[in-house]
Amino acid sequence: MMNSPSSNPCIDELGAPVQAAAAHVPASRSAWLAVGSIAVGTFAMVSTEFMPIGLLTDIARGLNVSDGTAGLMVTMPGVLAAFAGPALIVASGKLDRRTVLIALTTLLIASNLLAAFAPNFATMLVARLLLGLCVGGFWTFAPAAATQLVPHASQARAMSIVLAGVSAATVLGVPAGSFLGTQFGWRASFAVTGALAAAVLVVQLWLLPSIPPVRAIGARDLLTPLTRRMAQVGLLAVLFFIAGHFAAYTYLKPLLQQVFGLAPNSVSTLLLVYGAVGFVGTFLGGSLVARSVRGTTLLAALMLATALLLTTVIGSGFVPGAVVVVIWGVAFGLIPVALTGWMMEAVPDAPEAGQALLVSGFQVAIASGALIGGVTVDNFGISSAMVLSGVLVLIAALIVGTLGRARGGTSLAAVPE
Repeated sequence: MMNSPSSNPCIDELGAPVQAAAAHVPASRSAWLAVGSIAVGTFAMVSTEFMPIGLLTDIARGLNVSDGTAGLMVTMPGVLAAFAGPALIVASGKLDRRTVLIALTTLLIASNLLAAFAPNFATMLVARLLLGLCVGGFWTFAPAAATQLVPHASQARAMSIVLAGVSAATVLGVPAGSFLGTQFGWRASFAVTGALAAAVLVVQLWLLPSIPPVRAIGARDLLTPLTRRMAQVGLLAVLFFIAGHFAAYTYLKPLLQQVFGLAPNSVSTLLLVYGAVGFVGTFLGGSLVARSVRGTTLLAALMLATALLLTTVIGSGFVPGAVVVVIWGVAFGLIPVALTGWMMEAVPDAPEAGQALLVSGFQVAIASGALIGGVTVDNFGISSAMVLSGVLVLIAALIVGTLGRARGGTSLAAVPE
């Protein structure tokens, strides 16, 4: 077992050199602007990742492929991202994380521009594979880098700001991409997102300070989280938590239409509400994680399970649908902050290795959840899928509530000496 970072006066509990961390924040305003640039980069990345969902049929027609074939634009980046996180952290060695983040933003620009000008579907897939590298790398490096940019007391807030880009993309990015695609063609959506990423690159070149890693991460170091009990518990919980979420989330729109009996306008309204409360939940999560990572994770799991199981007993109509969506949306906002914080606590001396495995766990769970949900919906209906998803999330809550007790009193803001 490696020594506790609290026993080393040169290392803080997130694995960052204390002197380097102090040097990163000579001016708090500049530090927060740098964190903001990473958050906007997250927004652009997630918007790009899910852009094809709202433009699938348009892209399929434009590139002369079937809708089923066009679906590879969504699945391939996710599969590659599962491997990209661990691979990139090993390949990066002792490279300054400023350089890594700038390279990933540049890769995001290239992916969008290549997609915008793709003459055929093969080129589009190349663009989406570049995005997969970006997704895996960004989630591995960004949370730890953001926490190194600010004083220790503000680290949970910095992480929540970066992860808020996910909710913001859900609320604004994906709908805006669909709107642009409808008005000006699907290529315009990728072009605008590429331009946004280019603006982020300019800001990062200007504001991001040097962010040196604690040490180079080797392939063997990726096994470190697997030797830590709390990391094992976190990864196990992720598999049930995220699989349960995506087994249901994939069918949120049909749920609102078929189970709650809502008209298209009402469905659109509640989907917007879902994203908006998720945005709020992300910032709430930053505050809660600073008090208790385990408590926040358990709260998110119980809220999500409640929302999923409520769908079978609450009845139909706009108000019941809104109740479910609000609870589900807040839980959605808590999830990335809670699970990211969990792994950063579980592996404080190798946070990037922990995030790399977390990214892989997320992607495996997303793919598994979508598959399980699809099979359940096809054979037993949407309500059955909600029940199954709720059970999976309750198992995650049980894992966190029992096996996760060892660090129940810790938080990102308070680690024992």
